[in-house]
Amino acid sequence: MGGMSAPAPTVESALHAALATVQDPEIHRPITDLGMVKAAAIRPDGVAEVAILLTVAGCPLRDKLRNDITVAVAAVPGVTGVEIDFGVMSQEQRRELQTRLRGGAAAEPVIPFAQPGSRTRVYAVASGKGGVGKSSVTVNLAVALASRGLAVGVVDADIYGHSVPRMLGTEGRPTQVEDMIMPPEAYGVKVISIGMFTAGNAAVVWRGPMLHRALQQFLADVYWGDLDVLLLDLPPGTGDVAISLAQLLPTAEILVVTTPQTAAAEVAERAGAIALQTHQRLVGVVENMSWLELPDGSRMDVFGTGGGATVAESLTRLVGAQIPLLGQIPLDSRVRESGDAGRPIVLETPDAPAAVALAAVAERLAVRRESLVGRPLGLRPTGRH
Repeated sequence: MGGMSAPAPTVESALHAALATVQDPEIHRPITDLGMVKAAAIRPDGVAEVAILLTVAGCPLRDKLRNDITVAVAAVPGVTGVEIDFGVMSQEQRRELQTRLRGGAAAEPVIPFAQPGSRTRVYAVASGKGGVGKSSVTVNLAVALASRGLAVGVVDADIYGHSVPRMLGTEGRPTQVEDMIMPPEAYGVKVISIGMFTAGNAAVVWRGPMLHRALQQFLADVYWGDLDVLLLDLPPGTGDVAISLAQLLPTAEILVVTTPQTAAAEVAERAGAIALQTHQRLVGVVENMSWLELPDGSRMDVFGTGGGATVAESLTRLVGAQIPLLGQIPLDSRVRESGDAGRPIVLETPDAPAAVALAAVAERLAVRRESLVGRPLGLRPTGRH
């Protein structure tokens, strides 16, 4: 008796297979897995009718979703046209989606990056004082890491001086699914900031407990997905947010940003020294605005020299372990210009010396040595003789 061949795929099955290739633009998972496809069928005239359930009525990425579905379905042999009808999930359907995204976890959100076994590298970018370019460094490192194919997120934890959305050119607002928040994305980087929840350029006037709660919500209520790297842009100094971070993310690693001048270096040492009290690891020091390259090829040390190396050496002595100077970023007006325009210099002018230096720091962070703590080494005890 001869072997039976598998039945040929039908147009209907090909339609559903095509829909499975379409990902939700915010969640980055197939719409078929998220319960967003209410119905899909082929009419006798070959027109595909697809009914899609959006998480919220005013979904900001509806047009992208429409385009992606149209392209995928139109490629199915036998389909002569595509008609898409958008509806909205019920409250029960949104709850089911929330449960599915949290892996069936209970309704109470947890911080995924603080859970045992989390593979996300968390870098908290700190500085002793303002004006050293900490946010510019954070944004460019995030974009450089994302351009390497890593899944990257940024928390704008500088609640009073939030500036990350502008530097990333992000104007979108987060989408809420029940009590989960879907963060906007720019250049492959997911980002959340208090600036997305305030009207205009309104000032945030909060005390410690409110700051702690905001940071907690950014980490637990936001759906980050499977991140490779999470960067937190901390406020300058060693105040409430730095203490809250140590409580909420004790395994976060501290990256200290300073400028070459002595005054900035001295304060940066204090920002790094807080890791001793919070028992967090210092990953290294970045010296920003290191020098100005002149047209004739010479350098002008606008802010002096040696600050970054001084901080690295001081912190090395303090913690008793080698704290490297990860890089020196030249002073370049294009860093400021591209930040104001919402297009980081590592993308806008990747061959600029500042962009090259920032990309080199990102390279070092991307290949961070993995810890062996808690991992079996495959050793076996030998028998006694």
